[in-house]
Amino acid sequence: MFNIKKYKEINDFLKKTSNSAKIVAISKNHPLESILEAISHGVCIFGENRVQEAQEKFQQLKMKNPKIELHLTGPLQSNKVKSAITLFDVFHTLDREKIAREFSKYKDLLVNKKIFLQINTGREKTKSGIFPEDTKDFIIFLISEMKLKIHGLMCIPPIEEDPISHFAKLNILANENNIDELSIGMSNDYQKALEFNPTYIRLGTILFGKR
Repeated sequence: MFNIKKYKEINDFLKKTSNSAKIVAISKNHPLESILEAISHGVCIFGENRVQEAQEKFQQLKMKNPKIELHLTGPLQSNKVKSAITLFDVFHTLDREKIAREFSKYKDLLVNKKIFLQINTGREKTKSGIFPEDTKDFIIFLISEMKLKIHGLMCIPPIEEDPISHFAKLNILANENNIDELSIGMSNDYQKALEFNPTYIRLGTILFGKR
């Protein structure tokens, strides 16, 4: 079930330290009951990894509760882009040209939506994302050719490495490319992420428990 005590504790800490980060409650693989419990306590920002699962849980919920903000925090397949745009409000994982070209077909549906570019700061073969050295050229492509607005950068540091160096690298890339927002920090490293004043921290296990 949803750990409202921990949610309030982290939220209170953010307010006390004047940190503007928003908590994205990662509800992937968790039942609707847990989400409804979270909503009953005032939680309205949720993250899901798969379009179909998100549709099953949030399609009706969002119609009934317009305050709900839904974030896609997992990889997106090109054939799911249109349906994803109609459901999600923020996309954290734009990671390749094929997806960018699909997004560009639906620019009228992207008004008031936010897109984050995923950077593979650890250059891991098992992870999605643009390599750091390709960030500038890819952003130019997205803005100039695809006419997409990129609001922020996101990364998932390698598990075995200190996340600080990866958050710092992402922060530098954002500054170099005139990007203001970061999506960094998960249950095990969000406190370190807060040092970089992120827009979003993505918390799953610490709030919903293990799946």
